[in-house]
Amino acid sequence: MEQELNVKGKQINQVIALLEEGNTVPFIARYRKELTGGLDEVQIKDIMDRWTYLQNLATRKEEIIRLIDEQGKLTEELSAAISKAQKLQDLEDIYRPYKQKRRTKATIAKEKGLEPLAHWLLEQNNDDPISKAAAYINEEKEVLSAEDALTGAKDIIAEMLSDDADMRKWIREDTFSKGEIKTEGKNTENDEKKVFEMYYEYQEPIRKIVPHRVLAVNRGEKENILRVSIVTPSELILSKMERKTIKRSGSPSAVFIREAMEDAYKRLISPSIEREIRTALTEQAEERAIHIFSENVRSLLLQAPLKGKVVLGVDPAYRTGCKLGVVDETGKVLHIQTIYPTPPRSEVEKSAAVVKKLIEQYDIEIAAIGNGTASRETEQFIAETLKDLDKSVAYVIVNEAGASVYSASSVAREEFPDLQVEERSAVSIARRLQDPLAELVKIDPKSIGVGQYQHDVSQKRLGEEISFVVETAVNQVGVNVNTASSSLLQYVSGLSKTVAQNIILKRNEVGKFKNRTELKKIPRLGAKTYEQCIGFLRVVDGNQPLDQTGIHPESYPATKALLKELGFTPADIGSEALAEKLISISLEATSEKLDIGVPTLKDIIEGLTKPGRDPRDAFSGPVLKTDVLKMEDLSKGMELQGTVRNVVDFGAFVDIGVKQDGLVHISKLTNRFIKNPMDVVSVGQVVTVWVDSVDVAKQRIALTMIAPK
Repeated sequence: MEQELNVKGKQINQVIALLEEGNTVPFIARYRKELTGGLDEVQIKDIMDRWTYLQNLATRKEEIIRLIDEQGKLTEELSAAISKAQKLQDLEDIYRPYKQKRRTKATIAKEKGLEPLAHWLLEQNNDDPISKAAAYINEEKEVLSAEDALTGAKDIIAEMLSDDADMRKWIREDTFSKGEIKTEGKNTENDEKKVFEMYYEYQEPIRKIVPHRVLAVNRGEKENILRVSIVTPSELILSKMERKTIKRSGSPSAVFIREAMEDAYKRLISPSIEREIRTALTEQAEERAIHIFSENVRSLLLQAPLKGKVVLGVDPAYRTGCKLGVVDETGKVLHIQTIYPTPPRSEVEKSAAVVKKLIEQYDIEIAAIGNGTASRETEQFIAETLKDLDKSVAYVIVNEAGASVYSASSVAREEFPDLQVEERSAVSIARRLQDPLAELVKIDPKSIGVGQYQHDVSQKRLGEEISFVVETAVNQVGVNVNTASSSLLQYVSGLSKTVAQNIILKRNEVGKFKNRTELKKIPRLGAKTYEQCIGFLRVVDGNQPLDQTGIHPESYPATKALLKELGFTPADIGSEALAEKLISISLEATSEKLDIGVPTLKDIIEGLTKPGRDPRDAFSGPVLKTDVLKMEDLSKGMELQGTVRNVVDFGAFVDIGVKQDGLVHISKLTNRFIKNPMDVVSVGQVVTVWVDSVDVAKQRIALTMIAPK
């Protein structure tokens, strides 16, 4: 486990101990750095996942030993082999011969008393098998001839070979390393958009097929457009099986063993191994797709917020009109209205008058336009309207994926009971620009639309991984307990949905919380929950200055002692004088004096220096626009600024301001070789790109991030 995770044994033991005490991953990562050696959330979760796997492996070992022992077949050698197994697959291979099977050819042959004949054949002596088999003729058991007896014996041998754990292991390895995936078109007329065209006649080594092609092939097979098979190195495997099985090729029994061996491979082993390999490829591909999706969601959640701006949210539409939502700096809704600047009504002048009036009335500084239906025409209208203003107002195209899902949800109905679905959408679009994290946590992440094949993977695994990513992002940023929604609070370390709702109810009942201690009165928020959550909850403008920081209350005594030592009070938090003084202190000497670890001291210093620090501020903000760009305006070599909308295995899709996102292929992301596009770009990142090619007919744009020479 140490080598596998590249973590020291002491760190692993500490993490496991902390988890078993009921501590959450974010709490351990943030407030138990001395014990873990500074492991981050991902490393801690890797340890947790591996520990869970090993516990399941140990439980399965105990179960298998018990089941085999009940059959009276457990030997010291078998028990040792089970104990040594490192993977569930290896364990199941060992257990296979002892597993209760449905009635097979071999079990029928054993019922006929032919097992001794099978073992005699495997001894490979010089006697005549026909003569030996004649002794097993028994009309009552339907063994009517020596040939019948030998057929039954071969069935038993075939199953014995199929159940041989070592044999299955090397056959699986050889099939994987030397076999190929083959796909053929099946019902290609149903593939109207030719999505699977490249797989109509396709063959690739199993060991080389990349995850996104595995999932593409699986989808094509599921939609009955492709026929998928594995081309196995059967001649090589059969030759190897013969060398391992037939020790005396001159024995009269060898021919029967060879027939049993070929039957074992073709009827029992090969189909089973093919299924196992397809399953393993799918599991690996799903894990990769889940990883890509979760990393994209993480980047999306941690996009830089646009703080302190009054925003006009615009939800584009044709027939039903564009919904406008004005929200203030805190996200409070100030105004809702519908305009009809797009066909069929095309009330451009009347709509422009409304927009101009709202901008003047509420001192709007930026417009957020959803990128859905009618976005193109709405953007054109907004751009032209903003040009007529005396003040400078920019606009941003906001990815509204999932906004309609949120607008129709119970969360949205509870938040805006008096608004229509589309009106809620306009507010959500505006708020997404102001604080992506706070708004996106209200939406099922699977609706956000970043990643590839996320709907084809295990939804349970995807859900678990996404919950972890959202929880990590929320806790890294921290939450203002006086403004946070229940949707945001429930992702805070240790808080359940019920406790989050209880916090909201208490806040509505008594008003803003004045300090963290007041949260101890929340129903069902016990001592352990308080310990886990409180460092991530901020009380801004309360009566305890330390409560606005990420410093945990358990460190308040040390923090106050440090401030006193330097001649300051909590009221001085964030001041330049305090920041300058903190730079000059000796970390080792101070940590020893205060009896706290250096990592905790560093976090205290950061909290005292930058009490309201938001880690998202380090990321690039949205691309502000003042004019519209059309696909026809693009030309090869044109330099543009764009926002990364999605990162996949083969590259990144970048929004450059036209309706269609451009693709930067992995080979065009950088002038060095990379295996993973995420090494170079992330969702929400603002990048400089150059147009490589444009196909207006197919609505395709190829971009490059390698500057032209």
